[in-house]
Amino acid sequence: MENGSEYKPSVMVTNDDGIDAPGLRSLVRVLVSSNLFNVLVCAPDSEKSAVSHCVSWQHALSVKKVDISGATAFAVSGTPADSTSIGLSKVLFPFVPDLVVSGINMGSNCGYHVVYSGTVAGAREAFFNGVPSVSLSYDWVGGKSKVDDFVLAAEACMPIITAILAEIKNNTYPRNCFLNIDVPTDVANRKGYRLTKQGKSIYKMGWRQVVSEAQGGQMLSTMTMDSSASKEACVEENTLSTQQEHLLFKREVRGAQVDEDDGDYTFLQQGYITVTPLGALSPPPMDGVEFFKGWLPGVHEHVSFSV
Repeated sequence: MENGSEYKPSVMVTNDDGIDAPGLRSLVRVLVSSNLFNVLVCAPDSEKSAVSHCVSWQHALSVKKVDISGATAFAVSGTPADSTSIGLSKVLFPFVPDLVVSGINMGSNCGYHVVYSGTVAGAREAFFNGVPSVSLSYDWVGGKSKVDDFVLAAEACMPIITAILAEIKNNTYPRNCFLNIDVPTDVANRKGYRLTKQGKSIYKMGWRQVVSEAQGGQMLSTMTMDSSASKEACVEENTLSTQQEHLLFKREVRGAQVDEDDGDYTFLQQGYITVTPLGALSPPPMDGVEFFKGWLPGVHEHVSFSV
């Protein structure tokens, strides 16, 4: 915490799109301009989308100080979880921040995509360390969204951030969960906040053979396809030699599954800012548990097969 007569709570920002991403820079700009917080930044030095909760174990991290107006900032060679972890360790900053905010991500993080998300992992790592945290994502849609929408998204979430810090100051903020927040595409005409649960929505992915790394559309960190990205024409199958030493394949969206009427994705598409409490544990449905209660005791009766 900061010493001095005027106490300001400390907010550390991280993300998975990289420290130069417009979402992070917009969020930091809004936090700094409010003059309410001591703003810290500790984020990956390059894009680390969809790396989930991957951590660096075998290699040392490279950390470089970065000039961001109004903030103390470091770029880290590792993952979002690495960035949060080292940012909380007191080796870069002399104190542990009051709140960690991960984002603003380019693309929503709802449903099963929460598992893939490096943005959510940045907040989850803080939760693992006992520090209150929030992950923020903006439902970017190519052809509709603009970079300025990140500023609107940050401003729309400021009441949540200040309210959390008020609860932290009063020692009334719950420490058994963290928040995942998604902001709708038309943020200027949002309907308000909506407490939701993590649904089961997911984009079904497939693989397409390509002849170069550049071929194919840009994948957002949620693994949805940005329709505004340029795409080369599909290469005819007979031009793709299966005799080459290395075959190249890229993911592509093959469809979507949305089967939760009251899940986070549904309300996000209705124009709400969804606020979803998350934990580190993933309890299975009770019918699955009941099945295995009856199944496990009989496993020893099955014949063992040698390989």
